[in-house]
Amino acid sequence: MKAFLTILVIALVTAGLRLLPVYLLGRNGRALPQPLLLLSRQLPGAIIGFLVVYSLKDIHIGVPARALPAALTAALLQHYRKNTLLSVFCATAVYMVLLRLLA
Repeated sequence: MKAFLTILVIALVTAGLRLLPVYLLGRNGRALPQPLLLLSRQLPGAIIGFLVVYSLKDIHIGVPARALPAALTAALLQHYRKNTLLSVFCATAVYMVLLRLLA
């Protein structure tokens, strides 16, 4: 029960910290500031880029590449679908399947 409450508190604090700037800066019918709008458009692609680089760091020549198809999956889904969650979940699934099949 203590672990559940800890996770709940962490989730609430994280959600609160993420929603607080949007609430404070976007209330009373005002538009969100331009830098915040720019970040909301640019960060998903940047995060996918970091995940691709991170997944490619362990690739060695001559070793079956499990991360490369997963990285390509993430990059292609992000490019065509523009849905970060879909990209991350599908790339993770591809990586896990290849990890089991090529192990």
